[in-house]
Amino acid sequence: MGDTLLAQVLLSQVLFDFGKTLAATEAARKLAEVAVEDVELQRQLISLTVKEAYTNTLFSQRLIRVQEQAQERAELNLRSAKGFFEVGTRPKSDVARAEVDVANAKLDLIRAKNALRTAIVALNIAMAINVDTPTQIVDNLVYQPITLDRQALRSDSLRQRPEYRQAKLRAAAAEATERQTFRNFFPDVSGTGTYGGTQSQLNEAWTLGLSLNWSLFDGGGRIARYQEAKANLEGAKARVKSTELDIVQNVEQAEIAVEEAQERIQAAQTLVVSAQENFRLAQGRFDAGVGTILELTDAQLALTQAQNTESQALADYRIALARLDRAVGRR
Repeated sequence: MGDTLLAQVLLSQVLFDFGKTLAATEAARKLAEVAVEDVELQRQLISLTVKEAYTNTLFSQRLIRVQEQAQERAELNLRSAKGFFEVGTRPKSDVARAEVDVANAKLDLIRAKNALRTAIVALNIAMAINVDTPTQIVDNLVYQPITLDRQALRSDSLRQRPEYRQAKLRAAAAEATERQTFRNFFPDVSGTGTYGGTQSQLNEAWTLGLSLNWSLFDGGGRIARYQEAKANLEGAKARVKSTELDIVQNVEQAEIAVEEAQERIQAAQTLVVSAQENFRLAQGRFDAGVGTILELTDAQLALTQAQNTESQALADYRIALARLDRAVGRR
């Protein structure tokens, strides 16, 4: 009896599964889009970090100029005090007080220069360049008043914030998963086909068929997975609403910060003008011999503080604008 060689090929393909595969694919696609949105989120956060570091660098530069002016005024006061002392119209204590003011001004200038070096390092790190890079930046620390359209900003934020889009995509993925677990209760319809033959008889045979696969009992696993998917969907929907409320709150807080900074700038600019006039008068009184060194140094200190306050308000304004951009979803 000779050997018989049997060759056969069996093919099977799911023809219809009541949308299970489609739902699973949709869920995976939505989760992939979540990852894409995370890239945009990181870009926005990096942009904010760079803007804040940039503004802090400008603020440090502005403080150096303020302290340089303060030192120049203190040295001028010292020269005046020495001149009056030499002709016998002012006591030695006036000279000593003026020398203290010069020393303090020099210390403040040293601190301001060190703060600038630290700010440049932070800016370089934010821009992912070597920390020793001698970065040069353009001064934009100026006041340009703006009017806020609150309704438009809220609408833009919900359209542009990646966190909100992520929450909605996760909810869509959860909905697709819930749909998939529900359709797991239905059977799969598969098509099968075979082709083969035997060598001894040199005959071929093929068959086609349909099969229905339906798991009637699995110990409650499908029900549990469906209930879990439903709970996850409800949680995802709640997170969409929570994210929306958080974003609206972020925008509102950013708007308030911008408006507050604008008001502070206006008040600080008025303060600087008043402090400059007060210092001019105090200096004139001192030079005329009717004012005291204490009055002059107090006026000098008040002017320096007013200029520092103005610089801080300008920096806070630029940072508030940058944070408003972030709250709205802009880079």
